[in-house]
Amino acid sequence: MGLLILAALGAVLGWLAAIVLRIEDGRPILSHMIAGIAGSLLAGLFIGNASIVGGVSAMVLLWAVPGAVVAIAGFTLLRQRLAG
Repeated sequence: MGLLILAALGAVLGWLAAIVLRIEDGRPILSHMIAGIAGSLLAGLFIGNASIVGGVSAMVLLWAVPGAVVAIAGFTLLRQRLAG
């Protein structure tokens, strides 16, 4: 259950990042969602002591947000450097 919660949180954060960055194309929105999911899951794994399959605590959810934001920022920076 915790895995699904973190994945949903990461997807929502990725979608919101695409809106805030005013990305019009559909592909980067999906890419941001995937980066958000990866970031929130990694943060949840490290903070939750690799036990995110069961339940998640409030601390894991709080750390999943910056994890997703850092992953999205890193992905956006990488994409901009490769493009130009």
